Amino acid sequence: MSAESVLHAALVAALRAADDLDGAINGVFEGPPVQATPPFAEVQPMIAVDWSMKDRAGRELRPAVIMRDAGETPARLHALAEAVVATVTALPRDLDGWRIASNVFVRSRMLREAAGRWAVAIEFRVRMMEV
Repeated sequence: MSAESVLHAALVAALRAADDLDGAINGVFEGPPVQATPPFAEVQPMIAVDWSMKDRAGRELRPAVIMRDAGETPARLHALAEAVVATVTALPRDLDGWRIASNVFVRSRMLREAAGRWAVAIEFRVRMMEV
């Protein structure tokens, strides 16, 4: 399997199983949902670049998770974003034929999409090598 598909599946599974998010959000989706009630998370398609070494394949991946919420303020969304960062940066190192060499939070950006509608995009850099 490709590094992208392995990491995408691991992200979705980890976010769905996260204790800090369990019961706090209405779902984790593999992209924009057709119908969902906020708060929820979307695991976005990722940017992938070559990070190969002499003797093995490698990828540098830039996954993003978008959290969406409805409310007067983004306070709840800030707490949910912290839980997402903690969950993603704690992914296991060994994943189905790939090993995570580094996994770091890069940035987040809070957006007010409309009155009472908030979103935060959380981006990571994950470097993986084939085992």
